[in-house]
Amino acid sequence: MRLTLRADGTAGIDLVWQRYVEPALWTTWAPQIRRVDSTEPRLALGVSGTVFGVVPNLGATFDVVDFNEDEHRWAWDVVAGPARMHLEHRSEERIGGGTSTLLVVDGPAVAVLTYAPVARISLEALVRAPKA
Repeated sequence: MRLTLRADGTAGIDLVWQRYVEPALWTTWAPQIRRVDSTEPRLALGVSGTVFGVVPNLGATFDVVDFNEDEHRWAWDVVAGPARMHLEHRSEERIGGGTSTLLVVDGPAVAVLTYAPVARISLEALVRAPKA
């Protein structure tokens, strides 16, 4: 199954991109993530690791399979138990300010539909500007 989600917010593209490419920051905008162990502190093609969620000691492994800094896009393959998903992320500046981000998720229907609500919440937080 393929599902596309989009979120628009007031955060600038530089902040959104930083939040994406530094796995240590994922916990600041993705409430389902408690910790990330990655082979590098910044995403790039070939970086891998494990994302840990709300269930202790149960992680999802990942591999970054596409990365384009200039176009603010990246993709990763994620495996959690028997489910494998491919996620593509793209962000762009909005006319008038702020950022739009797009997520395309491919995987088993049950995994995609289970992930979709929390992904929407996370994307909205990703593009939200910090409180002044």
